Amino acid sequence: MNDKYITVGQLTRYIKFKIDKDEHLNQVFLRGEISNFKAHTRGHLYFTIKDEESRINAVMFANSAAKLPFPPVDGMKIMVVGKVSVYEATGGYQIYVNEMIEDGVGNLYIKYEKLKKKLEEEGLFNQEHKKNIPKFPNKIGIITAPTGAAIRDILSTIERRWPLTETILFPSLVQGESAAPEIVKQLKKADTYNLDLIIVGRGGGSIEDMWCFNDEEVARTIFNMNTPIISAVGHEIDFTIADFVADLRAPTPTGAAEMAVPNRNDIIKLLNQINIRINQNINNVLIYNREKLNTLVNSYVLKNPINIYRQKEEKFDNIFERLQLSISSIVLQNKEKLNYLKNSYILVNPDKIYTDKKIKYNTIIDNLKNNINKIIDNKKNIYLNKINKLEALNPLLTIKRGYNVTRKNNIIISNINNLNKDDNINIEFSNGNIDAKVLNINLINKGE
Repeated sequence: MNDKYITVGQLTRYIKFKIDKDEHLNQVFLRGEISNFKAHTRGHLYFTIKDEESRINAVMFANSAAKLPFPPVDGMKIMVVGKVSVYEATGGYQIYVNEMIEDGVGNLYIKYEKLKKKLEEEGLFNQEHKKNIPKFPNKIGIITAPTGAAIRDILSTIERRWPLTETILFPSLVQGESAAPEIVKQLKKADTYNLDLIIVGRGGGSIEDMWCFNDEEVARTIFNMNTPIISAVGHEIDFTIADFVADLRAPTPTGAAEMAVPNRNDIIKLLNQINIRINQNINNVLIYNREKLNTLVNSYVLKNPINIYRQKEEKFDNIFERLQLSISSIVLQNKEKLNYLKNSYILVNPDKIYTDKKIKYNTIIDNLKNNINKIIDNKKNIYLNKINKLEALNPLLTIKRGYNVTRKNNIIISNINNLNKDDNINIEFSNGNIDAKVLNINLINKGE
């Protein structure tokens, strides 16, 4: 009986065997879009190939990946050749890619990345340029196709969540070559309507369908708008240039409407909560003041006012008595001070003060005169000493004693060695001088 049952591994190997034997799956030509791309450090590439209906896991080993002339990225349209097989560990089937080439739309993705990098470097995506989305917008502009699911989802969501908001549709093409200029035109028009907010977008589609939202002029117009912009293009996994430039990006048109207006049910709940808190606060204030009033009504002051008066009167009497004592004490102190002044030495003997001062003054004058005379005598003695010294050094006195002064060229000659024969000299006596000429020089040898 148990022989009929097989293991999961046996079943997976059987399915793998059947698929590997199928000649139609040994070489498959597949077209799709890359998503969930991951490059392994060893050079292998792991990704998913998808279209609008389904998806399949794909592996491209390093030896095949090294031959690629371009770097695969998410969103790129590709055409591959490979073999379909089963990966036993997970039981999932996948394609092992041997060759890969870009599909025509792959060029659009490269163009998209190039424009995205350019605008990002210019700062159009920077957060500081983003405008705030109003919490309670009164008037919202919607730029999308007048027909289709996007406008219906936006309008129904706004009506359901916040019916107080007025909506204005600015119909525009959102697909095709003429869509980008039309979107730019409607953006500029909507910016003149004094709106609180603008939603621009469309439903999902292929990269070709949404390409108008990757237009550079559309991006720059959104960046230069005065009105806040919510971008709602495609599905949650789709990103366009408009999403990066807009003030807020919504994953879907319905999501944009939900971001644009508050939910009235949430506001009603919030108001109810505020109302409850206000009532509670009012009740708390009433209870507090009622308790405070009861405390005052039952207070000792109101129940026994006469006792309060008596206490205050007694306190007043004590203060009044202390005040009288203080006044009496101050008066007594000042009387004693006055009597002391009246009996003071100055008032009783004013002449004595004058006499003492006069004696002190005369003493100071005498001392001053004596000191001046001493200084004069001292200076006089110094002067006489210097005069005596000068007289002792005076050459005229020497001359008067019989000596004379000999000069040569106005220079005093003190040594005969300073003279030569025939020198003209001047000899000064006490009563005159003569000019002379040296005829002969006789030296005296004191050592002999």
